[in-house]
Amino acid sequence: MVEDAGYEALNVDTLATRLQGVASLSEVVGGDAAGWTVTEVGDGNLNLVFIVEGGAGKAIVKQALPYVRLVGDSWPLPLYRAFYEHHALIRQEKRAPGSVPQVLHYDEPQAMIVMEFLEPHIILRRKLINGEKVEGLAAFLGNFCAQTAFRGSELSMASAEKKADVGLFSGNVEIPAITEALVFTDPYYSAEMNNHTAGLDGVVATLRADTALKVKAQMMLQRFASNTETMVHGDLHSGSIMSTDTSSRVIDPEFAQYGPMGFDIGMLIANFLMSYFSQPAHRADDLDDYQSWILQVIADTCAGFETEFRRLWATERTGMLYPKSLFEDQGQDSKPACDAVLAHIWQDAWAVCGIEMHRRCLSLAHNADFEDIADEAIRAPLEARNLMMGADLIHRSQDLSGASAVCDMARAYNERDIL
Repeated sequence: MVEDAGYEALNVDTLATRLQGVASLSEVVGGDAAGWTVTEVGDGNLNLVFIVEGGAGKAIVKQALPYVRLVGDSWPLPLYRAFYEHHALIRQEKRAPGSVPQVLHYDEPQAMIVMEFLEPHIILRRKLINGEKVEGLAAFLGNFCAQTAFRGSELSMASAEKKADVGLFSGNVEIPAITEALVFTDPYYSAEMNNHTAGLDGVVATLRADTALKVKAQMMLQRFASNTETMVHGDLHSGSIMSTDTSSRVIDPEFAQYGPMGFDIGMLIANFLMSYFSQPAHRADDLDDYQSWILQVIADTCAGFETEFRRLWATERTGMLYPKSLFEDQGQDSKPACDAVLAHIWQDAWAVCGIEMHRRCLSLAHNADFEDIADEAIRAPLEARNLMMGADLIHRSQDLSGASAVCDMARAYNERDIL
């Protein structure tokens, strides 16, 4: 990995000149760089993102910045995160074909990835805020989470290959450190960059006084930091999914690392739950119908995950874990082993889910589902429901019966007046 070797941040005025020699880009957008239109569209926390359009088509150019864009250059961040995003995209495409944008070009010294432009896809979070439905969303997400979890583990991979991959991604230190702090630790004390909605002080004090809650959050942090079951996306939420009304893709895996199998799906479900709780501020007439649809997406995503995971267990269990030589080859059913693995995955997932519901309201990086609610008197009670359900999920992660129980819990909290 090259760090800061001749690196220069792109801008709309310099991009065409600097990238005119990239053949894979010219093939997609057209060969005459003088005719390219460049628009900066990055609205995330970390990177520069540009749309490049020419006579033949469009492409995305994404470049890492040497600091956290949300905060500024007072928070430096290594450029090598583009290296890991590139490697993650390649692995995700192999493990869940068609689920991520195609990589067209990678420039390591410039921390830059040129990739397929997704059109007419928009960020899923925005579609959820707007009350739009996506056909096949649950099936896509359940398959993506199951395929990347299973095929990135030693249930499927050769042990030597898996260990080499863990070694590669172990160099991604500073980016997971953001998750370790902002997600697992900062919500539970008055960290410097924390912020929360006015009116939530009492709820926040209750959470931070709950020692058992903090112990369980730290136990999950310990698993996240030390368990290398599979390559996780690391930041899978409705802002890292782009959708049309009928198709979806997963983007932005720069937080990728090897971690617990339940991490991605737990974080994903948390963001659907936050969308669910925020809906009363975003719509009126179709509120019940749309909230029911969100819960159905949660239930179907989890069911799809289980179905695909079990299919892969039966057809692609070629790694060193739970080998057929111990079960099928001896005339024994491996279903109890699969049941036990899935139970452990869901236990992790529900704990991560609750922790993510906390960090998005209490830590540095909030989400638009709640933040777009301008009236804090409306926002605070909805966030309070979300926060208290998050605590319930963390406490009960070991004994929840499944997604149906989680959806029932959400319906109950949606009727509660916490404040």
